Amino acid sequence: MNSQLEQISSRIKELREILELSAEEVAQKVGIPADTYLEYENAKADIPIGVLYDCAAVLKVDPAELLTGEAPRMTEYTIVRNGKGVAVERYAGYAFHSLALNFIGRKMDPMIVTLTPKDQPPELVSHAGQEFNYVLEGTIVVTTQGHEFVLHEGDSIYFNPKPLHGQRAVGGTARFLTIICD
Repeated sequence: MNSQLEQISSRIKELREILELSAEEVAQKVGIPADTYLEYENAKADIPIGVLYDCAAVLKVDPAELLTGEAPRMTEYTIVRNGKGVAVERYAGYAFHSLALNFIGRKMDPMIVTLTPKDQPPELVSHAGQEFNYVLEGTIVVTTQGHEFVLHEGDSIYFNPKPLHGQRAVGGTARFLTIICD
């Protein structure tokens, strides 16, 4: 497991203990089995982004605190210079650069995602809210609700991310802007 996952898992466990919640209570509130939750909390399995956001809600913190260990500080605006977004590695083959983690109370999470090509289908994830993907370069295949959509540079998709979904690069590295909203 990577050190970032271990740090995130450690933060979740520490906050849970500070709030005097049992692992079973958090698992129930998040809507997953307790043994699955414990795998996430002990860094034995990668935490899906939707579960991470649900844990943040249960623990009453901004997801940025779980991801980076720091609370957002800006209330009026935040600027991220070219190439300076907070790097978040969540899944193999995905590199996220968050563009708004420092904004308190944000209603959306814009990120630049870089995908390296893989031969196998993408890992499918689920989370609440709405999601928008805009391809900046390359070609991606978006899988959602049993359909595959091929998107090229300049194409976009707006969809319900609650059903299992995922993206993969085809024919080389691809980059896209994703915006996840409440």
